[in-house]
Amino acid sequence: MKILFYNHTGQASGAERLLTMILGRLHRDNFEPIVVCPESGALAEMVADLRVPVETVKGLEARFTWRVDHLARYCKSFLQVMGHLRSKVSSIKPDLIHANSIRAGLVATAATFGLETPVVWHLHDLMPRHPLSTLIRIFASLSKRTRMIAVSDAVARNFRGRFSPLIGNRVGVILNAIDLEKFQASGATHHAIRDEFGLNGNDFVLGIIGQLTPRKGQLELIDAFAQANVTRATLLIVGAALFNRDSDYALRLKQQPKARGVADRVKMLGSRSDISAIMRELDLLVVNSSAEPFGLVILEAMACGTPVLAAAVDGIPEIIQHGINGWLVSPGDQRALAESIAHLSRERELRSRLAAQGKQHVAANFSADRYMTELETFYQSIGPTNAELKTKAASAETITRQVDSAKFA
Repeated sequence: MKILFYNHTGQASGAERLLTMILGRLHRDNFEPIVVCPESGALAEMVADLRVPVETVKGLEARFTWRVDHLARYCKSFLQVMGHLRSKVSSIKPDLIHANSIRAGLVATAATFGLETPVVWHLHDLMPRHPLSTLIRIFASLSKRTRMIAVSDAVARNFRGRFSPLIGNRVGVILNAIDLEKFQASGATHHAIRDEFGLNGNDFVLGIIGQLTPRKGQLELIDAFAQANVTRATLLIVGAALFNRDSDYALRLKQQPKARGVADRVKMLGSRSDISAIMRELDLLVVNSSAEPFGLVILEAMACGTPVLAAAVDGIPEIIQHGINGWLVSPGDQRALAESIAHLSRERELRSRLAAQGKQHVAANFSADRYMTELETFYQSIGPTNAELKTKAASAETITRQVDSAKFA
């Protein structure tokens, strides 16, 4: 089965990390992947390193907005990318299209209007309250070729909205997963990262990992960290602003530690390639998102044997059971966040117990093997049957022979 994977952006964040895991583990005897994405950004190179063919299109400019002038520009971009993608689909002739976001699903479905190609929308995001969200749901419900995979039950509920009777049975859930081997704690001793920043084994090191953007809550975490006032504690902030609109937020983050009197205890690491090594050095990972469809970074920390403190929002409670395999606080509750940081910094045995249960939980429920079995079964349930694929291959071979015969006639 030939699958065209379309990603509307060339930047690499959580959805793209999952995509590369899929591409790296897809059974090539049964599935032939090809990726279409923008050239700018890290994704095209990441895919090429997996020896998966890559073809490029323009990047999509489209965001939720109330500004009419922006909407006009976004519509123009949508039409341009839609035309480019239709051209790619016509030449590649995939049996199935896997669109790796809601925006990608919109483009892919519109680009293949009049064709019979099934389109899978991979729902990584929560749609906001906005008239465009309603239009997207209506569009999805009208196209009978579309099926949706949500990364969590929270995302599935959000996407269905009031249209559950129309599209409910076409939205399935395949909970995210990670490649456990990449994040398993090694036998190596700690301190490589700590040495880099002049920290020792007695320092309490907590961190937040992810793109720098307001919904990830890095700014509020700095405030809570200052409020917690833990002795010999250091906060590591790992990540970079991936999109232009977040550059101002990143600048504010750099200024905030000084404003809160903790400049000597907060370190901005920027984008790093050694995330698993950093996680293994942390005494606590904090996820302080105001909206979080799933939370891949939580699985990664658990696999590393690092305890997690997180805001109980959206898909996160589907991973963490409070006090059993992690620690939850109400989203937006700065006082509770600060108190939890202080409490967990003092309770080494509690952190160890949470880490052990978390590691066991992720290994039992969120492995890449489990994920790929569910995903490949899903592909086979909506794609062409083996008999149809054989007929298609035989037809293509016949056409090729006819063309070759005509050349030498």
